[in-house]
Amino acid sequence: MNAQVAVVQMVSSDVLADNLARAGSLLAQASAEGAQLALLPENFALMGRDEKAKLAIMEVDGDGPIQSWMAMQAQRLGLWLIGGSIPLTAPDGRSYAACLVFDPAGRCLARYDKIHLFDVDLAGGESYRESRTIAPGSAPVAVTTPWGQLGLSICYDLRFPELYRCYAGAELLVVPSAFTQQTGAAHWECLLRARAIENQAYVLAADQGGLHQNGRQTFGGSMIIDPWGQVLARMDQGEGVALAPVDTEFLRRCRSNLPALQHRRQAFGGASQAMPA
Repeated sequence: MNAQVAVVQMVSSDVLADNLARAGSLLAQASAEGAQLALLPENFALMGRDEKAKLAIMEVDGDGPIQSWMAMQAQRLGLWLIGGSIPLTAPDGRSYAACLVFDPAGRCLARYDKIHLFDVDLAGGESYRESRTIAPGSAPVAVTTPWGQLGLSICYDLRFPELYRCYAGAELLVVPSAFTQQTGAAHWECLLRARAIENQAYVLAADQGGLHQNGRQTFGGSMIIDPWGQVLARMDQGEGVALAPVDTEFLRRCRSNLPALQHRRQAFGGASQAMPA
């Protein structure tokens, strides 16, 4: 079963209502262009002026205005909607960066909490400490869609291929992100194409893409990549939507002609198992 999928690129601000209105407009555009599944970027609802801003809007799991908005958009547009990341309450006063999956009936079917947190000091004095306000998740999460298994991840997770090996056999992988300009220019596309090639899966990557009110410059370059590593659709900077088809027969041929997933071996000799179809 084939599908038209969309990645939504935003330049989110520090005003929640404005971001939701803009995201709604971009999702409507994606739906009008035939998308059946759409991915929003990390922090689509808020890019605050400081890291603590997200704590003021965090919601409890299953209840809150952002989650209600996502359910309404999925149902209104008849979309499978993947909400890049929103802040959900953690027990220690921090938030989880949660990626939620809604079906076209508006039901939340899956939640993934970002595992790898971006605590880095980049060249030029650029510094981030996500762990100050975000609690790490602890487990990979996949969800069944009409087009196969879909593995969830967020942004910095992209640098940890062992996470994606937990999804071996999944047909779709999503990477909602807010990659910095510096790291994105160096590594974004090559990491995404590697995850697609090594897992023989479609990769959907929705990024933030511009200058935000907190002074952060995000890279953009949202793209859809097929299991052979070909970039099917891509944006540069700014807001917009990129669409491409997911061809499940092409995916099957890639895996049949080059059965790398079947040839996997664990480090000490045991055959490892791919995720069931």
